[in-house]
Amino acid sequence: EVQLVESGGGLVQAGGSLRLSCAASGFTFDDYAMGWFRQAPGKEREGVSCISDSDGSTYYADSVKGRFTISVDNAKNTVYLQMNSLKPEDTAVYYCTADGRLTCGDWSPLYEYDYWGQGTQVTVSS
Repeated sequence: EVQLVESGGGLVQAGGSLRLSCAASGFTFDDYAMGWFRQAPGKEREGVSCISDSDGSTYYADSVKGRFTISVDNAKNTVYLQMNSLKPEDTAVYYCTADGRLTCGDWSPLYEYDYWGQGTQVTVSS
């Protein structure tokens, strides 16, 4: 059974930091691009970040470049999203995603992705 279990969300003040974790199981972690989407109330889903071990590619949405960092620990089958300098507009449900593509590309929400986590809420107060 495939599982993507997110953790690390919560409430933080603007300017603060959070680290999201996503523990994966049930598939060959190294063969998948791993990433994060987010969706705020009333807004469309947004691709936040991706990392692919297959070709070393990464993707960051313009809105998070320089503030968020994605990383993986292959020994733990876990992907992380370090979020610094958080802003109220970062408030959303964050979803961990896995896909069998070889490269991150533009990590667009218009595409189909293989696996999704249940989501974790991130709330940034002003």
